[in-house]
Amino acid sequence: EETGLHQEHVQLLGSTPGWLRYQLPRRFQRSESKPLCIGQKQVWFLLKLHDDNVQFNFETTGEPEFRDFRWVDFWYPADNVIRFKRRVYRQALTLLEPMMVED
Repeated sequence: EETGLHQEHVQLLGSTPGWLRYQLPRRFQRSESKPLCIGQKQVWFLLKLHDDNVQFNFETTGEPEFRDFRWVDFWYPADNVIRFKRRVYRQALTLLEPMMVED
């Protein structure tokens, strides 16, 4: 939804079997926002891109969450995300790794 990719651009290889949750540390909670966000629950999906030349479009929503992308090693996100999200990132990647296919 936030990349501008469509179903024909990717193949769904799998997803995490249910919600993965993390809580925000108090200093990251925005007490003025309603409803109060104290964490997040996510289902992660593993997709295979069909065409390396497809164009990403980050302007598909009113307030884009991303500006750019880069290809990284599979485990890179778990080692480089903000500390309080690392557990859930490792959990997601551990669950998705067996679903990876090699070309």
